[in-house]
Amino acid sequence: MDVITVGVDIGGTKIQAAAVRNGSVAGSHRVSTPQTGANDLVAAVGDAITKSLAETGADVEDLSAIGIGVPGAVDTAAGTVSNSPNLPGFQGADPIPLAKMVSAVAGDVAVKLDNDVRVAILGEWKRGAGRPYRNLLGVWVGTGVGGGLVLNGELYGGTGAAGEIGHTNIKPGGRVCSDGRKGHLEAYAGRGRIEAEARERVKDGQKTILFELMEKKGRTRLSSGIIATALERGDKLAEELIDDAVWALGVACASVQNLLALEAIIIGGGLGDRLGEPFVDRVARQMRPQLFVPEAPPVMLTPAFGDLSGAVGGAVLAES
Repeated sequence: MDVITVGVDIGGTKIQAAAVRNGSVAGSHRVSTPQTGANDLVAAVGDAITKSLAETGADVEDLSAIGIGVPGAVDTAAGTVSNSPNLPGFQGADPIPLAKMVSAVAGDVAVKLDNDVRVAILGEWKRGAGRPYRNLLGVWVGTGVGGGLVLNGELYGGTGAAGEIGHTNIKPGGRVCSDGRKGHLEAYAGRGRIEAEARERVKDGQKTILFELMEKKGRTRLSSGIIATALERGDKLAEELIDDAVWALGVACASVQNLLALEAIIIGGGLGDRLGEPFVDRVARQMRPQLFVPEAPPVMLTPAFGDLSGAVGGAVLAES
């Protein structure tokens, strides 16, 4: 009998669902993340689930379970999310019962939640680039910057917020992060904060084609694709901001490596996927002089599933 699960990756700009039948992706669907609160977000998740199932010829009655990766502080037992600065409706400290809300729009099927990057790493570890390793770090560079850890062959959750490399402090008193604190990795490498910094520099008179490209594409946010296009055209501001991101990621990843002596680091997420191996190679070069044991660096990887990593990981979570 076929077993169908759906994994959902919720991000600041997109919601990606993947329907997995007997371990293989059989259908997928992507929608934009509503910026109008939790109820609209849940409706969009339900739509993505239904349409990913439709590609397989199935519907919610055939669905065995749903797994969701979502940014923020996740209580996996309670199925709640809070303190997600890049997700409208989930930014406060009060827990939102996301698992229960999604279940209600998906035929009351069982729903499991975890942090979005831990879920993506689960997918890459079990079925993708991380399969050969028992100790690895995933760093997802998207709207924000998240992280996930596999230690001694187990996905590590700690007290509920393990792996939040984006909120490690790399420059005390530096740029303001999405959570209001200063000097975090995310303040330099997260796409949302890159956009904020670009706007500030434009106000100060610096020239760029970033926002011209954004307007031409009819976008309201500075996407990873727009940043990549600006880089391809030699835009100086885009180059400076990505240089800053590479520096910040190198500092943070080297610190984690010095602490944990990992076998591998996977760098993905919207911006990481879009800039690809050259970007990851630059981070590796930035890391090396800062490593305590530079002759034994971690293997630096890109995700096997690209932007489907989180959704595949959600399906793996659902199956567990």
